[in-house]
Amino acid sequence: MTLGQGALAWLAVASLVAGFVRGYSGFGFSALLIAASSLVTNPLNFVAVVVILETVMSLQAARGAGPHVDWGRVGWLMGGAALGLPLGLWVLTGISEDAARAVISGYVLLMCVVLLAGWRLSREVTGAANGVAGVVSGLANAPGMGGLPLAAFFAAQPMPAAVFRATLIAFFPLLDLYSAPLYWLAGLVGWDTLRASLLALPVTLLGNWLGGRHFFGTDPQDFRRFAIGLLAGLAVLGLGKAVL
Repeated sequence: MTLGQGALAWLAVASLVAGFVRGYSGFGFSALLIAASSLVTNPLNFVAVVVILETVMSLQAARGAGPHVDWGRVGWLMGGAALGLPLGLWVLTGISEDAARAVISGYVLLMCVVLLAGWRLSREVTGAANGVAGVVSGLANAPGMGGLPLAAFFAAQPMPAAVFRATLIAFFPLLDLYSAPLYWLAGLVGWDTLRASLLALPVTLLGNWLGGRHFFGTDPQDFRRFAIGLLAGLAVLGLGKAVL
């Protein structure tokens, strides 16, 4: 994975912005960075990098989140993800770079539409139904983007914001720990992964810290619309690159 100076600068900015979004909202980092990377390289090259950075940021953001985590929901989600992720990896690693770019960009765009649609449930989803959401998240985590379907799923429920954010923060490290050996078996992890992660880590942590501070002082709905619009723009550019 050899990148020019322009591509490296682009990914540095993308890491900072994605870290900020993650620190503010608890989700969106993986989708933003993978979508941004698809414009300058094969997005599958950055899947393992995203997983490493997500794990570190979850530890950074975990302070104070513990009392609000819905651990029963986390358990169901992990059970479903354990089934979905291997299938997703099998499909995604068997297609070409342009096809992978198109699939990832199309998925991100679809999730943006779902998030912007603002559909709502009358009550919170409990029990095994969370396992179904976990399967979808596992499938989506093949390209390192298991957070978007859960963000849409959680946002549709009358769930307290603190529980929403804390449960995602608790779930992601567990999903990433499960994903790491499967990525290695699929050939998505190498020395370049570690080097890229070390280079991106300082910028990402800065963005995550700034986003965490911003979380307490800005209208969440305004920021949510901004983040979804940014994702949609990157997805459209990625689809254009895959087709042209």
